[in-house]
Amino acid sequence: MTDDKLIIEGKKKLSGEIEVAGSKNAAFPVLVATLLTEEDCIIDNLPLIEDIYRLLEIFESMGVIIEWLGERKVRINAKNANPKKMDADLALKFRGSVLLIGALLARFGKANLPQPGGCVIGVRSIDSHLDVFNQMDVVAKKEKTKKNGRERNAYFFTIKQKKDEYFVILDEISVTATANATLLATAFKKVTIFGGDADYPNRELIKVLIKMGVKIEGIGSHQLEVFGEQKLKGFKHSIMYDPIEAGTFIVLAATTKGEILVKNVEYYYLSFFLKKLKSFGVNFEITQKGNGLVDIKMIPSKNIIIKKIQSLPFPGFPTDLLQVIGVLATQTKGQTILHDPLYEGRLKYLDALTKMGAEVFLSDPHRATINGVTKLYGQDVGSFDLRGGASLIIAGLIAEGITTISNTYQIDRGYEKIDERLNKLGANIKKVK
Repeated sequence: MTDDKLIIEGKKKLSGEIEVAGSKNAAFPVLVATLLTEEDCIIDNLPLIEDIYRLLEIFESMGVIIEWLGERKVRINAKNANPKKMDADLALKFRGSVLLIGALLARFGKANLPQPGGCVIGVRSIDSHLDVFNQMDVVAKKEKTKKNGRERNAYFFTIKQKKDEYFVILDEISVTATANATLLATAFKKVTIFGGDADYPNRELIKVLIKMGVKIEGIGSHQLEVFGEQKLKGFKHSIMYDPIEAGTFIVLAATTKGEILVKNVEYYYLSFFLKKLKSFGVNFEITQKGNGLVDIKMIPSKNIIIKKIQSLPFPGFPTDLLQVIGVLATQTKGQTILHDPLYEGRLKYLDALTKMGAEVFLSDPHRATINGVTKLYGQDVGSFDLRGGASLIIAGLIAEGITTISNTYQIDRGYEKIDERLNKLGANIKKVK
């Protein structure tokens, strides 16, 4: 982890092409699925970001063999994986490590993990995961442990018994809880998962599990039937392109009025998002590429109006794209209401926008009103979380003067070399220690 800073000189004209990288959120469950088998698994189109590197380091600490076959292609063999050797400190750095529980329980019947880390966007407890595990007869114990004089919470899981069939009802629509339930379900004859999240990370996981030999019915719905309890095979899989990164670049172009071509956009998963942008008055052209991919040419827009936007689980407006919309709202006419019912810390980045000159009124931790058009001025700001950090980069690009963003590790967790890629569009961003 570093404490690098990004120094952004605003008001630069942006133009050119930018390619979307592989999806971070889709890569996590696919990588974790490799722990379910003793055979080789080959995964391509991995995003080269901090969270992926940390997960692979956790694998290596357990004795998993990692071999890079290309810049974004890796072979993984977990035949000799030993969960007892896991470097638990690494799990504290990102929330995706919670997916290890389902896979390790399915393979070994036991799993130990500290309280996972990640973005500071709210409570984000693992209660939904614990509830799923309890419904599948997993005993979970939470204990305080000490290491190097520091106290932390840790969880110890054990499969108590195995019935022939389970019907699991999720407490909430959660991407990671659904993935954990699906991973664990591979250890049982039949598990019905009701109320799960059908968004792209779980569809990618399901594709891979089917390649491994798991029978799954109800794909794309909120009720899955998983038929497991067999020896799983290795697989080859190429990670889908990142819808959230694509959406970030699209909003960046709309906010900066840049003539930018965003390449390799997964249209299906952004169809509602793009429909909303079009209704706001954002101009763009779509070119079909095949296999569900499109290129989107952003055209400078003059009269964008956003009255209200609320994030919802798929197929609604993605919560990970609500923050960048907040920056766009500062440059649109009139009043915009933002509402994120999922995370009470999602709007914390608005404090930094206010410091830069935005006119923001917080109704409560979930709702805010932004008045536009306002001029932004460069400031020294922090980076509260991954998506908030990306939003502040966009704010810095349109601000007068210099904007400095600290704690860039959070941004690096989800956006691959974002400073270098934006500089190729004409931005002036420097990363300094």
